[in-house]
Amino acid sequence: MDDLLNKNHESQRLISLDALRGFDMFWIIGGEHIIHALAELTGWPVFNWISAQMHHTIWNGCTFYDMIFPLFLFISGVSMPFSFGKKVMTANVKNTFELPSEVKRKVYMDMLRRTAILIFLGLVVNGLFKFNGYENTRFASVLGRIGIAWFFAGLIYLNCNLKKQVIWFCFILIGYWLAMTLIPVPGFGAGNLTMEGSLESYIDRLLLPGRLHSKVHDPEGILSTIPAVATGLLGIFTGTFVKEKRYDPLKSVYFLLLAAALLILLGLAWDSVFPINKRLWTSSFVLFVGGYSIAFFALFYLIIDVLGWKKWTFPFLLIGMNSIVIYMAVEGVVNFGYTADFIFGGLINRTAEPIHLLLKSISVIVVELVFLYFLYRNKLFLKV
Repeated sequence: MDDLLNKNHESQRLISLDALRGFDMFWIIGGEHIIHALAELTGWPVFNWISAQMHHTIWNGCTFYDMIFPLFLFISGVSMPFSFGKKVMTANVKNTFELPSEVKRKVYMDMLRRTAILIFLGLVVNGLFKFNGYENTRFASVLGRIGIAWFFAGLIYLNCNLKKQVIWFCFILIGYWLAMTLIPVPGFGAGNLTMEGSLESYIDRLLLPGRLHSKVHDPEGILSTIPAVATGLLGIFTGTFVKEKRYDPLKSVYFLLLAAALLILLGLAWDSVFPINKRLWTSSFVLFVGGYSIAFFALFYLIIDVLGWKKWTFPFLLIGMNSIVIYMAVEGVVNFGYTADFIFGGLINRTAEPIHLLLKSISVIVVELVFLYFLYRNKLFLKV
């Protein structure tokens, strides 16, 4: 464990960032099932409430589960100022937009490679190798959106100073809002924000090849990927603020929490005219979830990097440092449930039903962590 913490320290990565990524992914790889089982077992109001938060909102509104995807994209943005920092130091410049053109070209190629790999891996998760035919293949994906949004956020970061980055951020959110509310959709008119009648859904039906996730709409569609770039930019702003160290760490946390509260309030205010909606990735959703993302990061940064309470993070670090691998595995590449049942099923099946469900959920997490620990001990990390 100490080796893992030291590795993060030596590479100047924020331990809190990897831990937060692992915390974020924990709920996707099985943490949600533990909460559902606890709610059924105890009937306690707090577990019932948390269990209700472990489901996606049908349309308008937002739950904790709706925040998992944008939080991951936000984290990718936070890491960008740190990952590009070495190139800035090597080139002896102060900012990324001052990098020589030949250095930028190499960075662009690396970014394109990463984006292409994520798009491909997203297609694999969607069942590319089932060979069900072009018309039955879903081309939009979570990993694809992460790659594309990260790429364009990175282009803005590499070529613009902070003031211009903020202008881009505002332009994207306001432009998306105006487009969604003012451009008419054939048969529905302008400002229709339903699943079938929205401009985003219409463009998906018109331009997105293959199969859509919801027949008339895709939550990772073309137009709604544009505001996702703003989610990545929020992460870049946060990472830049922390990396520059203009204030002492504790004061930085205060400022981060203040910014988080402001964004949440702005998102709620915008919700009255442009509803918070994950499937449409509305501008109000970007601000609302962006505020919570900054708050989560600030708390992890305070506890882990400022106060130094690090040892408890080990399971989350295992997940966070191989997040793409475990995501693809649980999305269908590996059946951890079968393995857990093979190892622990004999003991678990002897317990009563409510406890049985809880132990089964925990056993899956245990198997996944053992798998990730094996990768870590053998220094096997998917570098994308």
